[in-house]
Amino acid sequence: MKYFEVKKARIEIIPMIDIMFFLLVFFIMITLHMIPNAGLRTQLPSSTSAQSLPPPKVTVTLSADGGISVDGRTLSAADLTAMLAARPDPTHTVVTIAGSKQAQLQKLVAVMDACRSAGVTQVSLAAQPSQAN
Repeated sequence: MKYFEVKKARIEIIPMIDIMFFLLVFFIMITLHMIPNAGLRTQLPSSTSAQSLPPPKVTVTLSADGGISVDGRTLSAADLTAMLAARPDPTHTVVTIAGSKQAQLQKLVAVMDACRSAGVTQVSLAAQPSQAN
């Protein structure tokens, strides 16, 4: 009577491998989003009222000599305006300006003007928190 023969139980390993690969890809993607944008090293000004903001979509670095860079590429104010205007929705693009402590105020205003002329309405300034005395 082969009809009532007891079959030995098997552990299927293929679905377990699929799940492990899915978890691996998931953790790799999450880790990549946790790595901050690489930019130029600048000495940020300090502020006692500095607040944490969500990560910006674009970080503009303003160096002490007035140079503008985005993602390691040096740009002019006109190039910055063109790059921001070419984004899909510039009005909802969040731009953070990380200006050096020694940067001239006129250069900062020029960067802000370039952002505004591209249609960007959300511009913030990066600062490091200072110790309250």
